[in-house]
Amino acid sequence: MLVELGVVEQRYDAVKEVLDRGGTVTEVAERYGVTRQSLHNWLRRYRERGMAGLVDRSKRPSCPHRTPARAELKVIELRRDHPRWGPRRLAYELARKGADPVPSRSSIYRILVRSGLVEPRARRRKRSDYRRWERARPMELWQLDVMETRLDNGSAVKILTGVDDHSRFCVVANAMPRATARPVCEAFAQALGAYGVPQGVLTDNGRVFTGRHAKTRHEVLFDRICRENGIRHLLTAVRSPTTTGKIERFHRTVRDELLSTRGFTSLVEVQRALDHYSSPITRFGRTRRSGWRHLSSGSVSPARTPRRSSGRSRAR
Repeated sequence: MLVELGVVEQRYDAVKEVLDRGGTVTEVAERYGVTRQSLHNWLRRYRERGMAGLVDRSKRPSCPHRTPARAELKVIELRRDHPRWGPRRLAYELARKGADPVPSRSSIYRILVRSGLVEPRARRRKRSDYRRWERARPMELWQLDVMETRLDNGSAVKILTGVDDHSRFCVVANAMPRATARPVCEAFAQALGAYGVPQGVLTDNGRVFTGRHAKTRHEVLFDRICRENGIRHLLTAVRSPTTTGKIERFHRTVRDELLSTRGFTSLVEVQRALDHYSSPITRFGRTRRSGWRHLSSGSVSPARTPRRSSGRSRAR
């Protein structure tokens, strides 16, 4: 009986076993728990119509609002190739590939549930119910933080990351053995030189970012760079990770799409992968950094991040 994987997927696998791997109809039908007649029907329908022929043909009156079978199959195939992509990303990629029609996000979710590719879950609050905090223009605020990954030998690698609060443009993604003042500030200064000086930066209260909460209050190198470049340095409230929600979401995506998909043997390999992942040639339609704007705010065209004309980075 076809239960765990999507029914269409298992029918396709059974058909391919017969056509490509030389399995007999009797053996394959027995292994999949179906009759030989059913398998013969799948083979005939597949030869006539391809994968679209493996979709159940409902005996109920057709619904004009039902997603066409061919569109459903494109969703299923894309999800199988990219199992971590959700309905929003799948809809975006289908539109970018020129699919017509492109199912709505809710339709894609229902397709994934029917195909057994996701578990149905309790409905969350509507996106419109949340109050969204976002700067009005690029370069008003950068969010910076440090994340960690590990090499194949177990050694820790720290990664300084930064995104623009408005556009989600990735301004820095630098790997280092330890997140100490010198490498963190060098990476920050490189970002200032590459993209310009933002009006403000938001970080947590880590010692590499600030000495304001130390027993003896003092100015660390990161604070000094901000002061000398006229950057307002904002700090999150203690134990309030949602304040830097955009950079935390960036970390989750980097883990899901990059760091968890392969192993790394050296710091150089990690940095090379980060450079490719966060380069201006993108994640979404091959413009990776500007692609953040597409999904986070619904914009169709890439968001450009302008430079502040009056700022010059100074790090000594």
